[in-house]
Amino acid sequence: MLDPRLLRENPDAVKAACRSKRIASPELVEAWISADQRRRAAQLQADTLRSEQKKLGDRIAELKRRLKGGSSPELDELLRASNELKARQQEILHQQTAAEAEAAAIMLQLPAVPDPSWPVGEDERGNVVLRTWADPSYPPRPLGDGRRDHIALGKELGILDFERGVKLAGARSYVVRGDGARLYWAVLRFAQDFIVSRGFTPMVVPVMVTEACMTGTGFFPLYRDQAYITQDGTALVGTSETPLVSYYADEILREEDLPRRMTALSTCFRREAGAAGKDTAGLYRVHQFDKVEQVVIHKADDAEHIALHEEILANSEAILQALRLPYRVMQVCTGDMGQGKWRMYDIETWMPGRNAYGETHSCSALRDFQARRLNIRYRPSEGRGGATQFCYTLNNTAIACPRILIAILENYQNPDGTVTVPEALRPYMGGADVIRKS
Repeated sequence: MLDPRLLRENPDAVKAACRSKRIASPELVEAWISADQRRRAAQLQADTLRSEQKKLGDRIAELKRRLKGGSSPELDELLRASNELKARQQEILHQQTAAEAEAAAIMLQLPAVPDPSWPVGEDERGNVVLRTWADPSYPPRPLGDGRRDHIALGKELGILDFERGVKLAGARSYVVRGDGARLYWAVLRFAQDFIVSRGFTPMVVPVMVTEACMTGTGFFPLYRDQAYITQDGTALVGTSETPLVSYYADEILREEDLPRRMTALSTCFRREAGAAGKDTAGLYRVHQFDKVEQVVIHKADDAEHIALHEEILANSEAILQALRLPYRVMQVCTGDMGQGKWRMYDIETWMPGRNAYGETHSCSALRDFQARRLNIRYRPSEGRGGATQFCYTLNNTAIACPRILIAILENYQNPDGTVTVPEALRPYMGGADVIRKS
């Protein structure tokens, strides 16, 4: 959610964000301003009418005391005026409530203003490569010399079963078995242990959350079509970012207790609406996956926000470097970053079967966009004084499975059809160093 003062004082900045993010019509800004003006005017009228009603009530009470239970034309006139005033108050209250609801609905559609230093672009084609990394032993190279993509390789090794996955759950489903399942959990456990070692508090959180959580973190209403929603109105999360950030909803934290660093390993669900016919084979785009997430909540300070954004990005890079997987860091342009983002990076890992880098991590800085929706505030440290302020929030993928298995299997395959287990994962696989046909 945006600061209402920004919309009132600098509406052009929000209109520019609508255009650069390609999310909402700039006309919505004017619609919000109109609704806000009507709400404020109604509020002023309501305050005036309440004051008049109080004065009238005092006159009626005084007259009744003088009349000692009797009546008079003056009292009848005052009572009539009081009833008319009450009716007018109800009318104004209705106008105020309607204007508030209209402004609130519009606010949920408006995008956050991106960092002006960030690249402007229409879609992923406008993203900028910041840097690439590769271990000399595992340089990015296409398939060839008998090397296969993860689909063929997984089937041959007996560790991936797409046919039975589809039988169990329909399109974009899969089963990982045997040493593949051990590898799946090994990479998740490794990533979680790594993030915890960096000072993050591990959490086990619900994967079904309320509509308020989905709205508060910015997934509803704009991305509602991506979520699975139950009959009772709860939604299956697409990331544990949702419950982690919502954990502190409607709370006031202490500045000295910030930043709060949290991590969770959770199953995630996405409908992939709008992706019909895109990446239908294999593990790249699926409905169910598991992810280790990083979330940080901290005080409202842009310099600290930038530093923490770089910190959680560096954590994910360190994990990929430990796995010796080639990757590149992308600066995500305005048209690709989403509604609430101020800054955003993607990490794309090399996938030989695609002969391209594929997105594996999304690293977002949202300033107070989520905290305003969720009413997460902090009280400044003693001696500094001042009112409570809204927190800032950030998030980043630490690792997500099964997508990262594409990169591991395809980059670590051997000429004999086996797959070398990355050294960092061997302690999580009982010391096994190779995956062979089962």
